[in-house]
Amino acid sequence: AARLRVSGKHTGSEYDLSLIMDGSVRESGLPHGNMLNEFVEAIMDRDKARIAATRTTIAETLGEAAMVDAAATIAAFNAYTRMADATGIPLEAPKAEATVELRQELGLEALNNG
Repeated sequence: AARLRVSGKHTGSEYDLSLIMDGSVRESGLPHGNMLNEFVEAIMDRDKARIAATRTTIAETLGEAAMVDAAATIAAFNAYTRMADATGIPLEAPKAEATVELRQELGLEALNNG
C-alpha cells in the first residue's frame, strides 16, 4: 500500500494513500480521514446535498473552523493543479524522481493519459 513518505517520517505516522485511488472505505490512518474523504468526493462530484451534509458533519464533529480549513485546503489543491495544467508547468525532475514509486503504486500516470 502506498504510504506517505516524507511527512510520515517527520511525524512518525503512517498513512495509507492507496484508498485515494481505489475508493475503498478503510482506515487511512488520518484522524477522521473517511469523513474528510467524503467531503472531497462530494465536492469533486459537485453533489450539493452531500456537500451540505458532510460540511455539517465536519462542523459538528471537528468544529466550524476545521470545516472551513478543510474546504479551503480542497479548493487550494484544486486551484494549484488547474494552474499548473493551464500553464504547462512540468513536474520538476527531483520531484519526479522522488515520487516515481508512489505515482506507480497509486496509478497516477494513468490520469495524465486519460
